[in-house]
Parts: sequence; C-alpha cells; structure tokens
Amino acid sequence: MMSEPDTGGGERQAGAAPLSAVELRVNDQVRRLELDPRTSLLDALREHLRLSGTKKGCDHGQCGACTVLVNGRRINSCLTLAVMHEGDEVVTIEGLGAPDDLHPMQRAFVECDGFQCGYCTPGQICSAVGMLAEVRAGSPSHATAEVASSRISLTDEEIRERMSGNICRCAAYPNIVAAIRGIAEGGAA
Repeated sequence: MMSEPDTGGGERQAGAAPLSAVELRVNDQVRRLELDPRTSLLDALREHLRLSGTKKGCDHGQCGACTVLVNGRRINSCLTLAVMHEGDEVVTIEGLGAPDDLHPMQRAFVECDGFQCGYCTPGQICSAVGMLAEVRAGSPSHATAEVASSRISLTDEEIRERMSGNICRCAAYPNIVAAIRGIAEGGAA
C-alpha cells in the first residue's frame, strides 16, 4: 500500500481517514496535533507527544496502566479518543512531579516501596491521586459503609476497592495501599 507522511511521526496509509486538528492542554502546556480521529488518547500521548510514562498494558481498559487525569478525573486513556478531549486538561505522570521535585504520591510510593517492576506505577499513582480527589468530594464506592455520610472512612478495604481497576502483576498491593494511606492520613495529594 502507498503511504504518506503523518505529522505525528508515523506513516498514514493511503485512503486513511482525514486528519483532525486537536488542541489538548497536557501537563500545563497547550499541544496542537493533527491526528487520525481514531487515535486513542494513550497513543496521542505516547506516540505523538512522546510522553512514555503512561504505559500501554492491555489496550482494553482492563489493567489501568494507562490511567491519566483528565480535568482532575482519572480515566483509562486507551478507552477514549484524543479528539474527544479537545481543550481538556490532561495530566500524565510526567506532569505530577519531576525527579528533583516529586509529587507527594510519587514520594509515598518510593518511601513505601509501592512498586516492583514499575510498569504499572505511573497508572497506579495517577489513579491514587484521582481516587483521593473522589474521596474528598464525597463520592462513595461499592465498599463505602456509610454512603450518606459526609466523610468517607478510607479503610484498607475502601482503598483496595477504589484501586481495583489498576492491576499490579508483581503484587505490590500492600505497599500501594500503605502509600495511599500515608498520603490520605497526613500528606497532601
């Protein structure tokens, strides 16, 4: 098949869908892209913006490795199209903190040894930050004992339920829960 250059660095197949202009605010920077409208947010971040911290695990929304924050809410970036997020605020692991200035949740994961191979860690951290925002907003989960209460008790069971969309194949779950608990009890996420 004939191919033509793609402004995002790859190659487009002849007869492919026309490109769509998309403007995203990623990690406090406005980014303008020309994308095939079928491009997932995950692929826009990794392949077009070269933000490789967000991981492609299952590419089916089952593992959570691709979790990012969009307008403050956690989402699986493999399950949404980039064009759907025109003008949205997207925060990836690279936007939470820097190596010399870690986000409190990143620091907690390091201090609690909340990772082993590290592949799922960016998604786990983004999900944990989003999850704590949900708790502060009073959003109950399946495990919330008192759904009418204005304050949610963040038990280990509650944390595990809320983080159940993020899989750690190395099974660092006790340390992940400890990291989240540490931030919830004393740190600022």
